Amino acid sequence: MPTDSSAEHQEDGPAALPRAFFDRPSTEVAPELLGRRLRCTLPEGTVELRLTEVEAYQGPDDPASHAFRGPTARNAVMFGPPGHAYVYFTYGMHFCLNVVCGPALHPGGVLLRAGEVTGGAELARARRATSRRDHDLAQGPARLAQALGVDRTQNGEDVVGGPVFRLLPGTPPPAALIRSGPRTGVSTAADTPWRFWIEGEASVSPYRAHTPRRRSLGKTA
Repeated sequence: MPTDSSAEHQEDGPAALPRAFFDRPSTEVAPELLGRRLRCTLPEGTVELRLTEVEAYQGPDDPASHAFRGPTARNAVMFGPPGHAYVYFTYGMHFCLNVVCGPALHPGGVLLRAGEVTGGAELARARRATSRRDHDLAQGPARLAQALGVDRTQNGEDVVGGPVFRLLPGTPPPAALIRSGPRTGVSTAADTPWRFWIEGEASVSPYRAHTPRRRSLGKTA
């Protein structure tokens, strides 16, 4: 479960984005995450990537969200303080990494959909042995989680001052390069334009609409 430390210790690395950055609606946070750097440190090493694609979900106000029907054991992290990781398992095979946004008890989240690996590429390649090109390493939420080594063990980790994740300022792209469109693979609120990406980035994942052959639970809370 998440903890919220006022100290937010950062003496062992670059200063992360402040918690106040995440204490806003997910639709405001999501486009501002583009170009930011996410660092993930696990026993095997550190992988860092630059975020190029994200999706916003608005919790109980959003029928595509895991939190739409209220708190459960699975989504409990989303009802806690902002600036923590929500990791879930989907389709029986993939983990997805989200960042909690908004005040406690008003859950929102941003799914980290894609990124360009900028550090620890050798480790990311070992984890993503099927990727033929480096821009494929974190192209899509499942690949992003795999390249970082993320699983449910990291659910609830602090992304502000925690030992595993650190979301760093990076360099946001010019506003003219930020695009938005429908979210990928959701069956409800499918046309809501809360997916954001950087135009021209090779790591951005292809858009795929929901297909009725699979039951979609949304992407985040």
